[in-house]
Amino acid sequence: MGKPTGFLETKREDPSKRKIADRIRDFREFELLLPADRLQRQASRCMDCGVPYCHAFGCPLHNRIPDFNHMIYLGQWQRALDMMHETNNFPEFTGRLCPAPCEAACTLAINQTPVTIRHVELQIAEWGWRQGAIKPEPSARRTHKKVAVVGSGPAGLAAAQVLARAGHEPVVFEKAGKAGGMLRYGIPDFKLEKWMIDRRLDQLKAEGVQFENQVDVGVDVSARYLKRTFDAICIAAGATVPRGLDVPGRSLKGIHFAMDYLSLQNRLVDGQPVPPESMIHALDRRVLVLGGGDTGSDCVGTARRQGAKNIRQIEILPRPGESREPSNPWPAWPNIMRSSSSHEEGCERMWGVSTRAFSGEDGHVKALQCVKLDWSEPDVFGRRRSGEAAGSEFEIEADLVLLATGFIHVEHGPLLRNLELKLDERGNIVLDSKGMTSSPGVFAAGDTVEGASLVVKAIQQGRQAAEAIDRYLSGSIHK
Repeated sequence: MGKPTGFLETKREDPSKRKIADRIRDFREFELLLPADRLQRQASRCMDCGVPYCHAFGCPLHNRIPDFNHMIYLGQWQRALDMMHETNNFPEFTGRLCPAPCEAACTLAINQTPVTIRHVELQIAEWGWRQGAIKPEPSARRTHKKVAVVGSGPAGLAAAQVLARAGHEPVVFEKAGKAGGMLRYGIPDFKLEKWMIDRRLDQLKAEGVQFENQVDVGVDVSARYLKRTFDAICIAAGATVPRGLDVPGRSLKGIHFAMDYLSLQNRLVDGQPVPPESMIHALDRRVLVLGGGDTGSDCVGTARRQGAKNIRQIEILPRPGESREPSNPWPAWPNIMRSSSSHEEGCERMWGVSTRAFSGEDGHVKALQCVKLDWSEPDVFGRRRSGEAAGSEFEIEADLVLLATGFIHVEHGPLLRNLELKLDERGNIVLDSKGMTSSPGVFAAGDTVEGASLVVKAIQQGRQAAEAIDRYLSGSIHK
């Protein structure tokens, strides 16, 4: 594949970013594209490694990574695009948002820097859009089978597209004003500008996908109506219930869930009306972000652009090392120290900190009472134990606190209750071996099944759910 000696002759080159001083003044995309000739050299680093763990182990979609790298090295962009779309409906989304477990599983990652798989993937998609090579692909046949898709995030959109191309009639229900789910309301524009979602939605509409926005399924339309009107149902609503923090002072004003904060800013950037009294703004505030994951990082970047006075981010886990622990070998995802573009823009990060309480004045938060944790070295399974460090109590001043502590499961509202769906011990929807829920004709995909996860897994599950629904509607699965 590629150039057998490419990894020896060419070093990894990551795409450049807009200057920090410029990008924090707006919400436009921060990452730039490599020129085509330099991208081809990067693709040449993908060698004939025998067993390509990148797509056999690292990529949930099993993208044909060595193949499309080879095509880019040869300059055959259309073939690369065709290969990409065989497994991935939305490579321009994954190319921007996926943390790239494929790169962690790249053979070069054993002792070198991996191939720039994510950026090659992104550039293939953007080439397709620039060249007009990404077009609607409506089905030549119609089954006249109607499928309700609940949720318009990456899982729901992927399911709807696969169903439409199979000749069915999917209707996507979204309770927000516009389709896109977490892509539109959870991801800041500096990582994904929303016109990129709209161009895909136009493609889906031209393929026969219908969208019903501002419809809260289970409230505005009943589960009984869906069962009576549609031949099958796919629940792809996402894990939207945030993990709470039950400590004294939690009810003080100025403490918000991260997704509430991010979605309001996204609506504002999109020109949607946001009442001033509802807006959460970091201007001239001392911002504290609880949680060290991607959502926390998005809060940091958003607060920086809003003009925060200072930003601190705390994480309960210890600071990761610069290299893998013996208990964390290749090709597993490496638990190592990482900094995002948001961190580069200015943020004090603290590890091994546990929250005890919030304190405030006149009903508004003013500080976090916390304590440092001592973490043990990982055992052979990578597990650590923690305990409070004696005498390590301290206080962090803050007048805006953002809880980015994760999500636990899909909302257990009237839709799930009225469909009488079986849930597992974590509150996720249970599927059988055919991909169906405990209610005949009802399927599920994405975060509703696995809990909050990666965009690439959501697309994979959406595709799998659509294939299961197609088999069900064709009679391959017993009804």
